[in-house]
Amino acid sequence: MSKVDVLLGLQWGDEGKGKIVDVLAPKYDVVARFQGGPNAGHTLEFDGIKHVLHQIPSGIFREKTKNIIGNGVVLDPIIFKGEIEKLAKFNLKVKENLFISKKATLILPTHRLLDQAYEKAKGDNKIGSTLKGIGPTYQDKIGRQGLRVGDILSDKFSERLTKLTDVHFKILKDHDIAFNWDELKAQFLDAVEFLKTFQLIESEYFLNKELKAGSTILAEGAQGALLDIDFGSYPFVTSSNTVTAGACTGLGVAPSHIGEVYGIFKAYSTRVGSGPFPTELIDDEGERMRAEGREFGSTTGRPRRCGWIDLPSLKYSIMINGVTQLLMMKADVLSIFSTIKVCTKYQLSDGTITDMVPYEIVNEKITPIYTELKGWSIDLNTDGISKQNLPAELDAYIKFLEAELQVPITLVSTGPDRTQTVYRKEKFI
Repeated sequence: MSKVDVLLGLQWGDEGKGKIVDVLAPKYDVVARFQGGPNAGHTLEFDGIKHVLHQIPSGIFREKTKNIIGNGVVLDPIIFKGEIEKLAKFNLKVKENLFISKKATLILPTHRLLDQAYEKAKGDNKIGSTLKGIGPTYQDKIGRQGLRVGDILSDKFSERLTKLTDVHFKILKDHDIAFNWDELKAQFLDAVEFLKTFQLIESEYFLNKELKAGSTILAEGAQGALLDIDFGSYPFVTSSNTVTAGACTGLGVAPSHIGEVYGIFKAYSTRVGSGPFPTELIDDEGERMRAEGREFGSTTGRPRRCGWIDLPSLKYSIMINGVTQLLMMKADVLSIFSTIKVCTKYQLSDGTITDMVPYEIVNEKITPIYTELKGWSIDLNTDGISKQNLPAELDAYIKFLEAELQVPITLVSTGPDRTQTVYRKEKFI
């Protein structure tokens, strides 16, 4: 029996997972999304074209790859329809290569309205939600009243939809949110009919059958480990388990079937929305980093907060996820800095020095302790950058991180295109 390799982000999302799944896809027979929903934006860039996928697995551009939307995903039929329509011009075999779990939970238009209402009610304490209805949908799932993809095949679907939306309307009447339900419902039902034309499957049986047949499977995570509902900077987190364990519950595969765990991280740090960020740069350096890295959310368009790399939080993510290989993204962005800073430890408000993430990270005053390294000041986007001719300063930066993190960095991304990739270890290929 083969194994399920897992690919996930180790920071607060936006690490570059889409590019890596696209690079890895030829090695895998199956790519499966296991959690999250349209709050994710996985960007792929090749042949001079930039693609952003929100719910569809990033292996969809590879002709021989089967793509699964797993049971742990929350699916918005309206956004799904829009994504498929955008892909039409590329003549992909979407209907043949995309499979959707019947147990994936549906995002209703009223979930998006509830998301707006809840976020508005929080005022200054807002989470920074993408307002895609993710949280309210997971609430209904946990509350055992959600609707699932398989329900759209039932002759009682209309009745179930009315029952759930009536619950939502009772909540919304206490909030000042304007909407036209007839219009939203018509759009939703049209998208549901479109969804019915796809292959809706018992994904846990499908994936375990693929495993027994020896197929190679890659589980594609969304968001990042530091946004995990259990292990992230609560309450500034997403509503799902973004860690390796989430691949088991989000796809229906046993823990014993997990193989390699690819942990993706940026050569620096970014975060969208509210929440703690110990190494954030609220100065000209942060602005330069944002501009050079084009750090604007692929889902919301919001400017990302930027800062130096944070090793205590990376060590934490590596530990929680059982990472076996590290993949470093956006090394090219740091080329503009003559000096690179690395946060190796935290100093807490009581003077304690630690490399552990404290429980009270949201309220704790953390002062990062930095080690400074020389920058490489070379444009890495140019052709010809390889393992053999990496700038000495970049090589030193990578080796410093490996020594601190105790996990090999097997891949370094030097630009957004799939060709701008340096493979440092044969094991990765």
